[in-house]
Amino acid sequence: MSLYSETMQILKKYNISAAKSLGQNFLINEDVVDRIIKKAEVSKEDLVIEIGPGLGTLTNELLKNAGKVVCIELDRRMINILKDRFSNERLEIINEDILKVNLKELIQKEKTEGINKVKVVANLPYYITTPIIMKLLEDKLDIYSITVMVQKEVAERITATSESGNVGAITYAIKYYTEPTIEIDVPKESFIPAPEVESSVIKLKVLDKPRVNVKEEELLFKIIKTSFMQKRKTLLNSLTNGKILNSKTDTEKMLNDLGIDLKVRPEKLSLEEFANIADYVYNNVEFKK
Repeated sequence: MSLYSETMQILKKYNISAAKSLGQNFLINEDVVDRIIKKAEVSKEDLVIEIGPGLGTLTNELLKNAGKVVCIELDRRMINILKDRFSNERLEIINEDILKVNLKELIQKEKTEGINKVKVVANLPYYITTPIIMKLLEDKLDIYSITVMVQKEVAERITATSESGNVGAITYAIKYYTEPTIEIDVPKESFIPAPEVESSVIKLKVLDKPRVNVKEEELLFKIIKTSFMQKRKTLLNSLTNGKILNSKTDTEKMLNDLGIDLKVRPEKLSLEEFANIADYVYNNVEFKK
């Protein structure tokens, strides 16, 4: 039976449809499913956390390849389907909002003998992609990699370079913690219902330590976020308007001291240059969390 037929059969059996409010789009492309598993490099030594498993399309393949799978699903309807479809001691199903789950505690409990690496594999709901990814990274979890389906535009922003002109605050945040790559481009027709946007699978290989050294991470991300809040502004004007320092004169002095062009736009800076700005501010202004 094709994945499309199987999916339609399940939807009919349980008399349900995708919940638009939860960003549900069910994957029906077998080739894409196989490629996600391969790109994630799932093995029997892995604990896999799947976010938003839905009908269990990815879950089915993950159980064939992983040591254990933990599914975190908000939609109670999907919980019932998953429990009906799978009876496996290597599967745990949690009916909860991923943003409220204590993942550090979960990983500590589940990473038992025989489990070497923890990997996240998911077809993420697009409306909360960024909060989910940032939670996984900011919580500093013992995760080896994150392989997830996201909106293609978001994937391109995450993996952008300063030369592309497509960078944003999320670009620097992701690269601070990981090595990001786009692995697969996925057409709309790979889902039912078909989303309005194209999709991509990205893989974030979590670094052993952050890419740059900085005295205060929170300050670094505050500066990066402030820099991109006003599009097409120079870095000087963005930092001045965001009151990172006391005055425009102070900001000009900082950029001159750091050898940064006063006319440069934020997207042209490297992560290292943002870290230098953060350390300069930390050293010259009383920073309070």
